[in-house]
Amino acid sequence: MNWPHAPLHLVFEKGIYMVTAGTYHKVPYWNTPERLDFFQQSLFQTAEEFGWKLQAWAILSKHYHFMAQSPENSNNLKRFVGKLHMTTAKQLNEWDKQPGRKVWFQFWDTQITFEKSYLARLNYVHFNPVKHNIGGNAEEYKWCSAGWFMQNASSALVKTVQGFKANRLNVPDDF
Repeated sequence: MNWPHAPLHLVFEKGIYMVTAGTYHKVPYWNTPERLDFFQQSLFQTAEEFGWKLQAWAILSKHYHFMAQSPENSNNLKRFVGKLHMTTAKQLNEWDKQPGRKVWFQFWDTQITFEKSYLARLNYVHFNPVKHNIGGNAEEYKWCSAGWFMQNASSALVKTVQGFKANRLNVPDDF
């Protein structure tokens, strides 16, 4: 049997999706503030271009996660992530004088269909920098939505999200 070598990206319905991607061979390419700034700005611009509304994000040196609400026509996720990866890899390779180098491995996506799953994944994404020992306070990590969330969400929602355990989630995150 001929098995696929990458996860399937079956996006059929409008909804909220969580996306995770890692660098090729887990190389920490996004390892400076300037590089992280560029990647974050590229994520924001590409999401807007494709009509996806970001709800949470965490960008680290070897991987990222984001949660976003799809546009009406949700089947453009693969093109959205493809453009994000192409744009960021091209710039990174230009900076490092490594034309054609493979930067991204693949990405995984999941449609979130239950409220509890949504809240647990919000917690997971917001506190991913802490999980990976990048400082002890996710709200102070500039390339993560935790600080924005703490400032803009109601205190009741913040408390609810923080109360959800994320340790049972099946998220590819062995970076």
